[in-house]
Amino acid sequence: MCPPTHFRVTYSINPWMDPAKPVDLPLALAQWEDLRDRYRALGHTVELLEPRAGLPDMVFAANGATVVDGRVLGARFLYPERTAEAEAHRAWFRAHGYTDVHEPEHVNEGEGDFAVTASYLLAGRGFRSTSLAGDEAQEFFGRPVIGLDLVDPRYYHLDTALCVLDEAADEIMYYPGAFSPGSRRVLERLFPDALIAGEADAAALGLNAVSDGRHVLLPQTAVGLFTPLRKRGFEPIGMDLGELLKGGGSVKCCTQELRGTPPGAAG
Repeated sequence: MCPPTHFRVTYSINPWMDPAKPVDLPLALAQWEDLRDRYRALGHTVELLEPRAGLPDMVFAANGATVVDGRVLGARFLYPERTAEAEAHRAWFRAHGYTDVHEPEHVNEGEGDFAVTASYLLAGRGFRSTSLAGDEAQEFFGRPVIGLDLVDPRYYHLDTALCVLDEAADEIMYYPGAFSPGSRRVLERLFPDALIAGEADAAALGLNAVSDGRHVLLPQTAVGLFTPLRKRGFEPIGMDLGELLKGGGSVKCCTQELRGTPPGAAG
């Protein structure tokens, strides 16, 4: 995670961003700290990335890399406003003992567009990451990549339209309206028991959530997802990240998951 020390909205690179709407920075920091503290209270370790002046979107740490089995596929951002974030993430990984850190050739925005399950690496494409990024990820991780076309600009990253609920069990939830007809059929075929989100909960960025297999941290305004999640045995935890939503992100955008330890590391 990366504190929103320099968070502000001075440009617009997604439909959620409006520079005319001021950001309450102390409130944004308090909301971010609440999310960080909630992870720790649930027993998770939170590593911190140092924010850099001039990079207001660094708080959305999910976009900086994808980590599987201790191997790091770095990001390559589409927009120049975020380009320098990629190097900051790679530097953090190298400083913390990760030796297999790949600088990509093709545009991918980390876990914004890559979602990991036991069987697949799901790859969003259409607004930010490219099809070639999926090919590059498959070659690097040696995992089958399933390309999914995003067609609604509000859901410009995969993590705004789909959430992995149980990685080991290949259990997900998603909003069909964010995807092309063919991609919807792929999701139906691969995940016939998925939890289907409605338009209102998707528009609240309710799918920009993080699950540890039991607890699901999600925007508190996605009220329609709480009961279905409980019926499936999950414990939903509503979070208020309203200030960060002004930048187009919520729980998942603020959270990069570190799967596996660096080669040779203990734990």
